[in-house]
Amino acid sequence: MTPLQITVDVVTVIFSVDTEAQRLLVLLCMDEPARLPGMPLSGELTLAEQAYQVLATKVQVEHLYLEQLYTFGGPGRDARESPTHRCLCVAYFALVQYQETVLLPGPEPVQWVPFAELPPLAGDHAEIVRYGYQRLRNKLEYSPIAFQVLPELFTLGELYQLYTTILGDNFSDYSNFRARLLKLGFLQDTGQKVCRGAGRPASLYRFDRQAFLPYKDKPMVFI
Repeated sequence: MTPLQITVDVVTVIFSVDTEAQRLLVLLCMDEPARLPGMPLSGELTLAEQAYQVLATKVQVEHLYLEQLYTFGGPGRDARESPTHRCLCVAYFALVQYQETVLLPGPEPVQWVPFAELPPLAGDHAEIVRYGYQRLRNKLEYSPIAFQVLPELFTLGELYQLYTTILGDNFSDYSNFRARLLKLGFLQDTGQKVCRGAGRPASLYRFDRQAFLPYKDKPMVFI
């Protein structure tokens, strides 16, 4: 019997939110067909290190969230496969701050594409994106993932806009969202205000990680 050969790729679904245009974005390599950023696993790196390497070759960013998503290994998922060769994909998902992220030049051009307007993707990459999107939605419900890509000081309106862009306008109205978060007590009012457009000055808040600890991993904290 011929030994089965295994290739392991590490792929990262990189999400960002353009709050001004109210769009959830996905970073794609604009090949034919388009695909997610990824590379074969190096024998010298851990899976997480390889995922960070994927990020480092495509974007320059300071604030981000990254976690392992799932291992995709169904037969026939990759055009390189044969009866003696299987291609596994360890997928990660990342959330980065849109305004600060710089796309890096390289042999494989990358581009932000609205989640709602994704083109046909290579292999099972569309499935990986959908899986990543569901994980992102779930994380927003019970973890402080949003605060890792917001500025240190932010308005409640900016926080609400990030949530509505990802979860949809019907997830909660602003008044309930604001009242619930302020009651939980892990947002510090800095006493500073900022003008955004023609509206009244809005208060600037800071996320208090220590005050959030009692709510860690409890579902439905934010909505």
